[in-house]
Amino acid sequence: MQAKIAATLYGQALGDAFGMPSELWSRRKVQAYFGELTTFEDGPAENDVACNYRAGQFTDDTGQALVLLDSLIATKFVPDTQDIAQRLLNWAEKENAFEQNILGPTSKVALKAFANGKEATNFTDKSVSNGSAMRIAPIGCLFTPNEATELAEFVYQVTKVTHTSDVTIAGAAMIAMGVSSALVNSDFEQVFADMLAMEAIARPLGVETFTPSLAQRMKLGRELALNYQGQAEKFLTAIYETIGATVLITESVPAAAAIAYFAKEPAYCAYLCANLGGDTDTIGAMATAICGAFCGTIPAELIQTLQRANSLDFTKYSTALTQAREARR
Repeated sequence: MQAKIAATLYGQALGDAFGMPSELWSRRKVQAYFGELTTFEDGPAENDVACNYRAGQFTDDTGQALVLLDSLIATKFVPDTQDIAQRLLNWAEKENAFEQNILGPTSKVALKAFANGKEATNFTDKSVSNGSAMRIAPIGCLFTPNEATELAEFVYQVTKVTHTSDVTIAGAAMIAMGVSSALVNSDFEQVFADMLAMEAIARPLGVETFTPSLAQRMKLGRELALNYQGQAEKFLTAIYETIGATVLITESVPAAAAIAYFAKEPAYCAYLCANLGGDTDTIGAMATAICGAFCGTIPAELIQTLQRANSLDFTKYSTALTQAREARR
């Protein structure tokens, strides 16, 4: 199991780093600038966010996932909102995340409010961005798919520091469930079904918003994946134009689920997400984490590149997650 958990973590980092150079650019602009992204690239100077990163470096998606894990390791996997918030704030300040426009819109407001000793729920209750889901994949490693209610509650506890709306809790829980199910199921149809079922369980935990159903959009994404089997370019165009690829969680989570369903293999998944356009690093982080869990391996050369570029080995985290998962059993 530890090998599959490690593949989940490296899958998240792979999708994040591969999608970094094209982050928040339109599909047309990605194609005009890169032609096709086939390997790790430096963030272009013209990209206001990606310009801060070099080839193979992951962004705030994986950075925040590791901050979350550091907090949980320190608190013996009992979520502590204050500890999570303080660590996220410390990380943001260390990375100059406020000045370099690295943080997402909801996390930025929430962490600034925390730093000033103020509440941000008037903003986080209405949030519809994907910061909750981009960092959540490792949490799925702690649970089995039949623990959906417990997983949803855990996701809420570690997410509410920055995101408290129904759709942001549900979207995060669906990604975490994708990992949870992919770790133990060999049929991706079951993985997808487990993700779909999670919205009804997790959505009531957050404050109600007037946003579309994540599950219904995921079903549409699966339909596109089936319609365009073997036609990757047409599939990506259909996802981009029909589901959407923005920072809205109602677009990025269904898009990630559909691409994971289409690709299944992590390196191919990262490639597809990077060339999609839109929020490529976040969609890549979510989708490729699920594919890493599903396949259980990441090509060694990709892991080596990620380790060199980020001066990081995930063994500490995969060991801690494995031990915590076993302890819960």
